[in-house]
Amino acid sequence: MTIGALFTLILPVFALIAVGVALRRAHWVEGAAETSLIRLVVQVCMPCLIFDTVLGNPSLRDPSNLLLPPFAGFATTVGGFGVAYLAARLIGLGKGTGLRTFALSAGVCNYSYLPLPIVGGIWGEKAQGVVLVHNLGVDLALWSVGLLVLTGASPIEGWRRIVSPVLISLVAAVAINASGLAPLVPGFVRSIAHSLGVCAVPIGVVMTGVNLAGYLDKPSTLLHRNVALAACAVRLGVLPLLMLGFAYVLPCSVELKRVLVVEAAMPAAVVPIIIAQYYGGQPLTAVQVVLSTTAAGLVTCPLWIRTGLSWLGLS
Repeated sequence: MTIGALFTLILPVFALIAVGVALRRAHWVEGAAETSLIRLVVQVCMPCLIFDTVLGNPSLRDPSNLLLPPFAGFATTVGGFGVAYLAARLIGLGKGTGLRTFALSAGVCNYSYLPLPIVGGIWGEKAQGVVLVHNLGVDLALWSVGLLVLTGASPIEGWRRIVSPVLISLVAAVAINASGLAPLVPGFVRSIAHSLGVCAVPIGVVMTGVNLAGYLDKPSTLLHRNVALAACAVRLGVLPLLMLGFAYVLPCSVELKRVLVVEAAMPAAVVPIIIAQYYGGQPLTAVQVVLSTTAAGLVTCPLWIRTGLSWLGLS
């Protein structure tokens, strides 16, 4: 796949983020509406997408696509926290000035709303199932080690937060799929899951823009040169190399290698902004990381995907 074709595939995803920014700036989605839509996506649409995508997915009958993907998601995310923490120390951040928030924000890629449409666009909907299983490991890392990095809290607090509609839906769908019971699921259940699931990604990407737009009222605070450069170096430079090396060395299936290539190319995730707000971190630092890597990612994403596919011998 050419760089131009990849850019054409990625551009609409970033355009949806811009739509979200415009909706927030126009005051069409804000306050209670923003909270309700995010809850709808996370608690209803995403579990339905997982159920619809995993159920009956032949790729997920292969044990290698059930065991190694969550491990890969967990290991690469925890490694990302470590690399980002060291980078934050190198640029002079300390406790109370964004050290922990930078480590959390730059350490985790946008692992859901951007990779899902990109993977689906290149390899089809069935390939998205491996993304969702991989993301279980990312969630485990984010809500356990990630919370520990940000707050120093007990790991038990993080593990409790893993039990969610997303996890329940994933476990149920994988179990049904692996046991061969997928044909027994009533058609109307699958139809409802499909109808709600197709809404998850577009609404989720738009809400990413809505969330970011809330920080645009003071544009002078959104660019911190050292934070932006370090974030791009870590998230769009060092970590893609490490993740591609992970895919090259380990006995990953073709499907998992494709997922890791796309995940490696992604900018920073938006959810650390919310986590930093809730747990007393430095949300402005998280915003600076997300905005800088997202802006640069528009250029670097197709380059990394093309490089990764070529290096790993994929198509």
